[in-house]
Amino acid sequence: MCGVVGVVGAAAVNQLLYDALLVLQHRGQDAAGIVTSDEQGRLHLRKDNGLVRDVFNADHMRTLLGNMGIGHVRYPTAGSSSSAEAQPFYVNSPFGITLGHNGNLINARELKQALFATDRRHINTDSDSEILLNVFAQELLRFLEDGLTADAVFNAIARVHGRAEGAYAVVGMIAGRGLVAFRDPFGIRPLVYGRRETAGGVEWMVASESAALESLGFELERDLGPGEGIFITPEGEVSTRVCSASTALTPCIFEHVYFARPDSVIDNIFVHRARMRMGTRLGQKIRRVWPDHDIDVIVPIPDTGRTVALEMAHELGIKYREGFIKNRYIGRTFIMPGQTTRRKSVRQKLNAISLEFRGKNVMLVDDSIVRGTTSREIVLMAREAGARKVYFASAAPPVRFPNVYGIDMPAADELIAHDRDEDAVCTAIAADRLIYQDLGDLVAAVQRGNRDIERFDCSVFTGEYVTGLAPGYLDYLASLRGEGTVSESVAGEVLDLANKK
Repeated sequence: MCGVVGVVGAAAVNQLLYDALLVLQHRGQDAAGIVTSDEQGRLHLRKDNGLVRDVFNADHMRTLLGNMGIGHVRYPTAGSSSSAEAQPFYVNSPFGITLGHNGNLINARELKQALFATDRRHINTDSDSEILLNVFAQELLRFLEDGLTADAVFNAIARVHGRAEGAYAVVGMIAGRGLVAFRDPFGIRPLVYGRRETAGGVEWMVASESAALESLGFELERDLGPGEGIFITPEGEVSTRVCSASTALTPCIFEHVYFARPDSVIDNIFVHRARMRMGTRLGQKIRRVWPDHDIDVIVPIPDTGRTVALEMAHELGIKYREGFIKNRYIGRTFIMPGQTTRRKSVRQKLNAISLEFRGKNVMLVDDSIVRGTTSREIVLMAREAGARKVYFASAAPPVRFPNVYGIDMPAADELIAHDRDEDAVCTAIAADRLIYQDLGDLVAAVQRGNRDIERFDCSVFTGEYVTGLAPGYLDYLASLRGEGTVSESVAGEVLDLANKK
């Protein structure tokens, strides 16, 4: 998962972009980048691997000149990570265009071949974001008879929609000419925009999440709709248009389960409220399927398990207690080889408060179970802390299928729930009982925030991919994982449970 931001300001935007990326840091900790455009149309770029605070120093910030710019944070990819794939990307024709992208193109191979064979464009990395940038640039060339206009931009976006398949929320900048952003026809990945009044005039921001806008004093206007594009000139003139003849808002439900910040609003759904409703429905399920339960205390697995666990405890009238302390100063561990090292990393990140476990029947609550390695290790930690019995509840249904829209979940055979029923998963994670959220309850919990959304992308639970997949595509992804060469061009960003806890 990645985070994108773009700003058209009344003054220098370098600090705004930096601060917005800090707010979006949860969406990507592997690489960060900012590019700005000054009054002469010159572009100023700084990007590298690392956290936002490590990539940019005072000297870098002083070089990021101009009142318009975009930024990007990237989640780590499987295998080795190259700073050459840090975003935004740049192409010099037409005008000079930079672009950052959240999502994943499922026809990246075909697009790359066509760009080379037909468009005579060279792609220098394995990132599908560079492919998307070149497709947009090539299509924009078709509509410049009358110069660069909003119509030309929207016509180019429409052509991108006709060529690109998959999930993409894009923020781009045409040097000296304006900011452009658009969302795929299914609206799988989020994208919002807003404005703020300053002494120098009106400023505009586009970002992956509303929290980035609100934290910097911007008022949320709305989400971009599926297939919709926005073009903002340096003078602050805003144009929007739905650029796809066929659209169907089908957002990724996993944004609400885990990825998005709880203080964000996505597609008019308050993420925090959606997670509260997940907890309520989990509590109702326990009352329904296990009326004679003997749970003494409900303990969340930090951090995203907290909201769900609190509402679940309230629904059941059971004590809620914080039972784990998280060490926030342990570095990322997703690149550590082997399950043994991964298990060790979990114990470095979390420590149990034995007082809350000793002699009790404990219900642990987490947002989801993916590989199950982390879940099992935490169950064992609870037992070692003295728990009499350890139960486990997941706010999400069983994750049984890979994600192809920007979340690099493991191949199907690495998912603990793939080809296992709930009892088998319960045994595998060493729990005494396992409660999964029902898919219908998860959808209802999220959908209640916006009943106009008729369908969510739930492919990791159902194996039904809203865009459709070419035959053999999942096998192709699995083979790349086996070679250790998975990149953003085919699978997006790593969701490693040992890393996210």
